[in-house]
Amino acid sequence: MPLDAPQTSTMSRTAMKAEMLDAETELKLAYAWRDERDEAALHRLINAYMRLAISMASKFRRYGAPMNDLIQEAGLGLMKAADKFDPDRGVRFSTYAVWWIKASIQDYVMRNWSMVRTGSTSSQKSLFFNMRRVQARIEREAMARGEELDGYQLREMIAHEVGVPLRDVEMMEGRLSGSDFSLNATQSSEDEGREWIDTIEDAGARGDEEVEKDHDLQALRDWLTDAMSNLNDRERFIVRERKLRDGARTLESLGEELNLSKERVRQLEAAAFQKMRKHLEKHGGEVESLLA
Repeated sequence: MPLDAPQTSTMSRTAMKAEMLDAETELKLAYAWRDERDEAALHRLINAYMRLAISMASKFRRYGAPMNDLIQEAGLGLMKAADKFDPDRGVRFSTYAVWWIKASIQDYVMRNWSMVRTGSTSSQKSLFFNMRRVQARIEREAMARGEELDGYQLREMIAHEVGVPLRDVEMMEGRLSGSDFSLNATQSSEDEGREWIDTIEDAGARGDEEVEKDHDLQALRDWLTDAMSNLNDRERFIVRERKLRDGARTLESLGEELNLSKERVRQLEAAAFQKMRKHLEKHGGEVESLLA
């Protein structure tokens, strides 16, 4: 059953007051749910990250869907993430849940966007959520170069940028096009008279992006800290002085302090990085995506 406005407001306030889980507590709750199907642990895990789901849902308001429905879909994505999460992978739950929340919201928007109900392939989804942004950037860059692109050139460049066939771009362009209407027109009676102009996206940083960024950085920080813990004291010192401080120290200066040759310091540094890489391999693509 869809949430009404008062329920949405109450849920938002409750989510903002929810506890912030540290990595150890989060892991215990995830194990309790996976291994023992402890519903209290699941409830606590879901409540702690509902603020993330609500924040991500707000990003999709510009597509005209009622906020309460978006929050409900985000919550469903969060529950799917909790059900499929494997704590043995060493990834923070928040980092894993972001994908499921976003996928759930996107599927809902695609199902309810009148012009694209007939298809929801991966290329169509990518185009639907990225086409206008990519098009605007390409047009800005062309204008800055003093170039004027015709419609065919623009569609070709969009297809190349998004990585889809040209025919998909042409099809999606037709689906997304429609008659003009006033931005002061209300979206629907369910949205309490909210006008379309209210859904235009703020050019500034969005809350959900900040939340995602903070969670990703925290995950990366936790993984690197864990990898560093496998080094000996001398290796940690070299890595810290070479990579983790402003104004990295030279091999020569470290060699003088440690009474080692420059080449020996270089060898120790290379060995330390190899240990860290091997330790981080268990996180697979997650590390690569955060370091990209």
